[in-house]
Amino acid sequence: MPWITAPSHHRWLEAESTRLLDFARASRHTDGGFGMLLADGSLDPEADVELWVTCRMTHSFALATLMGHPGAAAFVDHGLDALSGRLRDHEHGGWFAAVGADGPTNTAKEAYGHAFVILAASSAVAAGRPEAQQLLDDALATHAERFWDDDAGMSREAFTREWGEAEDYRGINANMHTVEAYLAAADVTGDKAWLHRAARIVDRAINVFARGHYWRLPEHFDSDWQPLLDYNEATPSHPFRPYGATIGHWFEWSRLTLQAASALQQSGLEPPAWMRDAARDLYAAGVREGWHVDGEAGFVYTVDWDGKPVVRERMHWVVAEAIGAAAALWRTTRLPEYAADYERWWDFAGEHLLDLESGSWWHELGPDLAVSGTVWPGKADVYHALQATLLPRLPVTPALAPSLAAGNLD
Repeated sequence: MPWITAPSHHRWLEAESTRLLDFARASRHTDGGFGMLLADGSLDPEADVELWVTCRMTHSFALATLMGHPGAAAFVDHGLDALSGRLRDHEHGGWFAAVGADGPTNTAKEAYGHAFVILAASSAVAAGRPEAQQLLDDALATHAERFWDDDAGMSREAFTREWGEAEDYRGINANMHTVEAYLAAADVTGDKAWLHRAARIVDRAINVFARGHYWRLPEHFDSDWQPLLDYNEATPSHPFRPYGATIGHWFEWSRLTLQAASALQQSGLEPPAWMRDAARDLYAAGVREGWHVDGEAGFVYTVDWDGKPVVRERMHWVVAEAIGAAAALWRTTRLPEYAADYERWWDFAGEHLLDLESGSWWHELGPDLAVSGTVWPGKADVYHALQATLLPRLPVTPALAPSLAAGNLD
């Protein structure tokens, strides 16, 4: 029996979900929000409280609440309080990118973080938390007013605190998480406008940009959405804006494309014929150009425009997203090759990434598969790994939290 259908494997996934969430409890910051975790599972005393981390941990504990983890709801409310309090810009609107003990330390208004506010609030609404609906309403209104560019069918990137244009830059990463957030919002609100916007982003990102570059999806663009293929060539290992094409994002986009297609179909609309084929092609490119391409197991972080490895470190989140994409493709196609891949990716995680002593997963390995920290030191959060334990046990759509709320967990 393939692992993906085996009840015993599902029990293992459930146990791994619990292990990850137990580790994550230490990220609760006494001043509000959630902080970065070090490799030993302790809270990093030097790190600011970042918007994206607080949102991803709030989302994770909302999932825990929906899975029936006692005490998790208090962690959701702790995150919601920070998103309504110390992380919110009560003067100019929106949310600060980071705060410290004395107030904001990064006042930029970033699409990446604001997308995660929508996701956290959507998941908290699905989990029945009383403060969540107002936060979701505010986050969607802010995103619609400030970030959504209807002419481009994409999200803008970032602004100054007072909502001035921050830079001549647009990013595919922020748009990917906007798709994730919009799909979740559509599920919990019933407003299909968010689904249609998500589908527009997927169309341009995948059917235009990825297809037009042999599935090596450009990450960086100017404000007219012209690709900047040499962006950060001098600093290729940037954690958020690396040079070249990012293998792990191909897997995330593959899954999200399938989710958008399934959501369109469930809403009574026939998804474009290209969507499911493109999801398979994008996943195949990630395996072909990312896995074991330099003589060692694991996925490289980035490749150049000829498909050659650039940053060869192995990131935990890439494996987690490969697991999620393989699971979604298997559910969509029932082809045995995806079930086999799914087992292969989990085998790698089990052998190299799971830290069974200090908890969670090692976030980065070097090209020699030894624990490293050149791009992602520590164990910042559990978002990717936790989702990898849930996606195999849920249908492709709806989004994770509303799907748990609907009782869809295998």
